[in-house]
This record gives sequence, C-alpha cells and structure tokens, in this order.
Amino acid sequence: MSIATTNILVVGIGGQGVMTATEILAEAAIALGHDVKKTEVAGMAQRGGVVSSHLRFGPKVLSPQITPGTAHVLLGFEAAEAMRWRHMLVPDGIALMNTAQLTPPVVDLGLYDYPADPVGSMKDSGCRVVAFDAMAIAKDLGDIRLGNTVMLGAVADHLPFSADILLNCILQRFARKGEKVVEQNRKAFAAGRAAVAATAEVALA
Repeated sequence: MSIATTNILVVGIGGQGVMTATEILAEAAIALGHDVKKTEVAGMAQRGGVVSSHLRFGPKVLSPQITPGTAHVLLGFEAAEAMRWRHMLVPDGIALMNTAQLTPPVVDLGLYDYPADPVGSMKDSGCRVVAFDAMAIAKDLGDIRLGNTVMLGAVADHLPFSADILLNCILQRFARKGEKVVEQNRKAFAAGRAAVAATAEVALA
C-alpha cells in the first residue's frame, strides 16, 4: 500500500472493543514512527450503542477525521454497521466484515430496521468485501472476548506494515495477564488472518 496516509475506519457496537482495537492499531503505527491521529464517536457505547473510530497515520497527518470516500479499510465489527459506513470507502478499498449480527438499541426501539442481508448489500453496491464470523471463531477458541483480537488478525494483512508488528502490540497489552491469555490472543490473531485468507481464496476460485 504505497500511499502517504492510511485511513482505517473501525465500526461496531459498544462492548465489542472497537476503541481498543483502534488504540492497538495506533500503537503499531506509532512504533514504526508514523504520525498518528484518531478520533471516536460513541452512542451509548456501554449499552450496545453504535461506535465508530477513525484512524489516520502517515508521515504527517493534520486531521483525525476520515472524509467520505477516503477510507482504505473499513473494519466492521458488526455487519449492519459496516454496511451503514460503506460510503466512507475509496473505490478500491476493502471492507472486512464480521457477519455476527448484534442488534443495537435503535432497532429494538423501532427507530431503525435491521437490514436483511448486510453483506450482500455491500457486495451489490460494488464494495470489495471479505466476510467471516468473528464471534464463532472466538467461541471456538473458548472466549467470546477474543473477537476483538480475531478482528485485528483479519486486518493484519491489509496494513502497510508487517502483521508481526501488530501482533507484538497485542501481546504486549496482555502480557501482564499471564501466558495463557497471551497464547489465546496469539491463536485468535492467527485465526482472524486465516479466516480472511480462506474467504479471499474462495472468492477468487
């Protein structure tokens, strides 16, 4: 990815770890000497409300805000939220979508209809989409909280730096919690990378 500034938009529902994921991505970029700017918008984040987090990094970044049509990567922790933000992608950008559906309060209150097929809608609009069930992967690994690390593994091969840089930042964050937690997150990261690689291979077949 030979661009001056990388724009990554991370979206989802409160409690999924959207902001934590963005922080870790920012730490990886900072470790490589990039200028980094980020900003978050949370609506009832602790109650399952929608959350979006903008991350921009490069040699010199003046604003944290990603403007529509300029996001290189859309990392969607929740399917409908990813669909809602598709207008932010550049024409050749990529959406990495968790297919697990978590209904936000606005749907329960009848203020918003949950889309019937968020992934299909994204593809129909011309977006380049890689979709996978991060929640199922995390459950298979024994802890649904690993979904955050699965999503970071998913984006790892779509960044302008080595996946190992990102993995090291994740493992450093969990180091104080012991080797078992570190190893769980290592496996979750690898599983996220593998899920995206496998889905991309099927799409090309």
